[in-house]
Amino acid sequence: MTLTEYVDNPEARLALHQRTLSVVMASQVFSGAGLAAGVTVGALLAEQMLGASALSGLPAALYTGGSAVAALTVGRLSQRLGRRVGLAAGYAAGALGGAGVVAAAALGNVALLLVSLLVYGAGTATNLQARYAGADLSGPGRRGRAVSSVLVTTTVGAVIGPNLVAATGRGAEHFGLPALAGPFALAAVAYAFAGVILFLLLRPDPLLISRTLPPDPAPAATEARRGSASVTAGAATMVLTQLVMVAVMTMTPVHMRAHGHDLAATGLVISLHIAAMYLPSLFTGILVDRIGRVPIAVASGVTLLAAGIVSATAPDDSVPLLALALILLGLGWNLGLVSGTAMITDAAPVERRARIQGNVDLCIALAGAGGGIASGLVMSATSYATLSIIGGLLALAVIPFVVVRTRRAGA
Repeated sequence: MTLTEYVDNPEARLALHQRTLSVVMASQVFSGAGLAAGVTVGALLAEQMLGASALSGLPAALYTGGSAVAALTVGRLSQRLGRRVGLAAGYAAGALGGAGVVAAAALGNVALLLVSLLVYGAGTATNLQARYAGADLSGPGRRGRAVSSVLVTTTVGAVIGPNLVAATGRGAEHFGLPALAGPFALAAVAYAFAGVILFLLLRPDPLLISRTLPPDPAPAATEARRGSASVTAGAATMVLTQLVMVAVMTMTPVHMRAHGHDLAATGLVISLHIAAMYLPSLFTGILVDRIGRVPIAVASGVTLLAAGIVSATAPDDSVPLLALALILLGLGWNLGLVSGTAMITDAAPVERRARIQGNVDLCIALAGAGGGIASGLVMSATSYATLSIIGGLLALAVIPFVVVRTRRAGA
């Protein structure tokens, strides 16, 4: 069928929407593994190669900084050529970055490590941008669920990835590589598979099809005013939750290693955290569609505060309590991401949607980069408990910001 033929054929649009979700969900299984494997050991690899714990937050800063550039690039590329090309290109860059980290670890080359981590961040940005592809052809009343369907499949790879840290480490050592290079080798392969799936199977392109559909009927001036406020509220929700999540998550492996926990325990805690980031998505989407975007955004701030309190008060030798804190951290991020994404997708006009989404994800990535840099400095100067409390309190800023913005939109 041609693009315009989907306008008059609702059954074909529904079938295409379902097929799009299936293809994107399949790619997310692989990209989730790529995302999680590197995140688990990035801080440890930097600490090992740089010889300074104060710089252990640098990898998170670099790959989130790289994801900022990639978010903008993937958004622009998707706007011009469609989701298929934009997402596939982003995953290709992520795979290249993962391979570069492996080479840097093998050679002991710090400069190559830093550049490769920056490029590796493209996979993180693309993993997040894929959620928009799932919502391109969905109606307003089902966008939360569409976004959630994409996010929830990331759980499979995201849980598997950290639990393969020990196994991939042994595999790396078998080939004469540092153990911490193993997870990045897995990430490179996983991102490459995700990109191939999307490039070959995401046809016809959901974003290009959505541009042929008639817009939702609404007065233009009213929608413009509401749209601007909703975009700002959605962006603020996702930026704050990303900053807090990255800051606390990045330093948790360093905190655990400093208190005698091995890689297997660290991998378990991080895998539970990432599962909590994605697994609740299906239910989160239903809540966002039925209860509303703003209540779920408020819940994200409260949940992140709870995560900060638990992680700050957990005994240093308690893996279960640290795991609980990281689960709450992941859940709070999930609530903020799904509600914020729904606000953005509701408000962004289809002719500029991908560009706006890319700009928002740029801000999210920059927030993550700032959180990654600040986390190492704060923890080095104070403690993990202080970092956790600061993060929890900062998350509460979501509540007044979102409520005020949405009230302005309603007015």
